[in-house]
Amino acid sequence: MSGKRMDVAGLVRLESRIRVIQGVRSMVFIMFCASAGFLVVATAFPQKREMERLEAKLEATRENERRVVTEQEHRHIELRALREDPAYLEIQARDRLDYCQDGERVLRFRRDR
Repeated sequence: MSGKRMDVAGLVRLESRIRVIQGVRSMVFIMFCASAGFLVVATAFPQKREMERLEAKLEATRENERRVVTEQEHRHIELRALREDPAYLEIQARDRLDYCQDGERVLRFRRDR
C-alpha cells in the first residue's frame, strides 16, 4: 500500500476536467456536423437553380411544341378542305383574287396582326 494515493480533492478536479473535455468534444462534434450540413446545403443551391432553369426551358419547349402541333393540324385540315371541298376552294380563291359575282355584296374585316 505504498502506491500513490489520491485524495478526494484530486479526484474531484480530475472528474471536472474529464467533464470539461467531454463537453468540448461534444461541442466540436456538433460544430463539425453543422458545418458539414451547411456545406451540403450550400452546394445544393446552385444545382437547384440550374434545375429550375432547365425546367423552365423544358416548359417553354413543350409550349412551342404544342403551338407547332396545333398549327400543323390546322394546315392539314386546310389542305384536306382545299383538296376535297370545292366550296371551300371557291371561297379561298375568290377571297385571294378579290372576285365577286354580280349583285353580290362583300364585307371585309381587317385583322390586326
